[in-house]
Amino acid sequence: MKMKTFGMTHSHLINTIRAEKHNKRQKERNVTTQVSANEIKQYLPHILEQRTSSNVINKRENLLEKKKNQRKIRIKGIQNKDILRNKNHLQKQAEKNFTDEGDQLFKMGIKVLQQSKSQKQKEEAYLLFAKAADMGNLKAMEKMADALLFGNFGMQNITAAIQLYESLAKEGSCKAQNALGFLSSYGIGMEYDQAKALIYYTFGSAGGSIMSQMILGYRYLSGINVLQNCEVALSYYKKVADHIADTFEKSEGVPVEKVRLTERPENLSSNSEILDWDIYQYYKFLAERGDVQIQVSLGQLHLIGRKGLDQDYHKALHYFLKAAKAGSANAMAFIGKMYLEGNAAALQNNATAFKYFSMAASKGNAIGLHGLGLLYFYGKGVPVNYAEALKYFQKAAEKGWPDAQFQLGFMYYSGSGIWKDYKLAFKYFYLASQSGQPLAIYYLAEMYATGTGVVRSCRTAVELYKGVCELGHWAEKFLTAYFAYKDGDIDSSLVQYALLAEMGYEVAQSNSAFILESKKANILEKEKMYPMALLLWNRAAIQGNAFARVKIGDYHYYGYGTKKDYQTAATHYSIAADKYHNAQAMFNLAYMYEHGLGIAKDIHLARRLYDMAAQTSPDAYIPVFFALMNLETMHLLRDILFFNFTMRWNWLKPDNTIGPHWDLFVIGLIVAGLILLLRNHRG
Repeated sequence: MKMKTFGMTHSHLINTIRAEKHNKRQKERNVTTQVSANEIKQYLPHILEQRTSSNVINKRENLLEKKKNQRKIRIKGIQNKDILRNKNHLQKQAEKNFTDEGDQLFKMGIKVLQQSKSQKQKEEAYLLFAKAADMGNLKAMEKMADALLFGNFGMQNITAAIQLYESLAKEGSCKAQNALGFLSSYGIGMEYDQAKALIYYTFGSAGGSIMSQMILGYRYLSGINVLQNCEVALSYYKKVADHIADTFEKSEGVPVEKVRLTERPENLSSNSEILDWDIYQYYKFLAERGDVQIQVSLGQLHLIGRKGLDQDYHKALHYFLKAAKAGSANAMAFIGKMYLEGNAAALQNNATAFKYFSMAASKGNAIGLHGLGLLYFYGKGVPVNYAEALKYFQKAAEKGWPDAQFQLGFMYYSGSGIWKDYKLAFKYFYLASQSGQPLAIYYLAEMYATGTGVVRSCRTAVELYKGVCELGHWAEKFLTAYFAYKDGDIDSSLVQYALLAEMGYEVAQSNSAFILESKKANILEKEKMYPMALLLWNRAAIQGNAFARVKIGDYHYYGYGTKKDYQTAATHYSIAADKYHNAQAMFNLAYMYEHGLGIAKDIHLARRLYDMAAQTSPDAYIPVFFALMNLETMHLLRDILFFNFTMRWNWLKPDNTIGPHWDLFVIGLIVAGLILLLRNHRG
């Protein structure tokens, strides 16, 4: 008999919504995907043919020859030298035209992709990339290789992706180097080779690949196939964090929901990180009926594109205006924010921003106060006035608004219109960082990295930089990977989660391991899945995931991806129980103490651990009840047998008479007895 597991309750959604689910994203993903994918795929053979730069040049020369023949140049009386000069000029012009056309197609594809709101528009962008790649555009080839690797539009072809990446790597593509390193580190479509992966990452980092730098930072931080070195990790993470912080200073970052597949695998649609379509429709209904709080919430979700909803400035402004008309100060402040930053629905207008911020601030709203502070700090629509900015930031910070706390910290850190005070800067950066303000976390990392205002700490700086780095645009793959998994595209989901796992995201490590142990993926050989899952559970456990720590114990207990080792299993269960107070670990450890598996048998300690598991989690109560009933019954039987019939009645021992699974038999008797008692009681 093996220890029993118990699940976590999750039925907390709105039960009154009975309408059939119409998941908008899934529909968009399915509509015309096959047609568009086939359109894109028709260019693939041509792209693969020109895997080297010489092929591209040959194609350009062939085009030149064709154009030259079409023009039927008939020049008489010109010297051979002039003919050669004209030929060279025409050749260069044709090559330039060919290159320019590819560049234009690529730029058009990028523009369409940035403005796309539907799956069909994204497919149109990739059709442009395919055409540009067919003309030898290297950046478009990178896009096509990524599409083939990650399975965009159902066109996953890892072999073809590797061919493209290898040719691009020879031409100096750092993105291709990073991709080949990733594939080598997992053995996906390539030989599993961590040393080779490290070489690829090093070349990719030297070429400027931000992803490679982040991966190397994580590897040196954790000592993965390299000697653990905090200072080297710091140098890599700082490069990435500098890049991320620069993007945050130019525009607000979009938070990405990192759904854990391990939490509710049987009902993914209920995951609170993603808003179900039927619940969204219900919220829309409430908003249209005049629920101001829901109006503001939907406005915020559409403003930055959260909970799986598309970013839609028009919808955001629509809901904010409704709420503002009803007197919502938050809505007024967000309208001010939209006009301050400028977008498709609210063109940048400092005067309008000032108007709405002032309306919100007059009601004591922290976001409105912060907005006025920004206007005075940067001199937008009003003269620069640091004293006024400081006043408004302080008022907003006192109300707990993290962006205002950051701004105060920045003023003291940089000495903008005020004396430098690193202690006060640290105080406000720290306060803002507790709410996840990314720039506050970045500047805290800077202070710890340089020892400015605090005692220098490499480890603390690296952890803070790592937090900033994980806010990069690549984190958007969490959503695409989740929806791919939800739609049954397991291979596409796994590749995306695995890349994020390689970059050091704990949630992605857990999700990748979860998918691998299900053995539903086809991109890895079956016998490699458990060992790779164990490796990923271990990395997640090192980063503080208690569930992953229990999983490692399970793998050693059962011998999944490793040899059976009860002692090691007990060690991991002990860590999860002692450090994280994990109820499942307590239960498993109690079972091992009860039966003396890998540790000395101790009935008293088993009882205590069972009780602790029940106290820690209400969901453990029933499994613990049956486990204790079994333990006490068997303990009582053994005492009686030992006291009265030690030798004479040896045949009565459960192991001899019932068999090795006698405890299951006894539990069955107990359950049957309880059922009879309940029936009699009701009768």
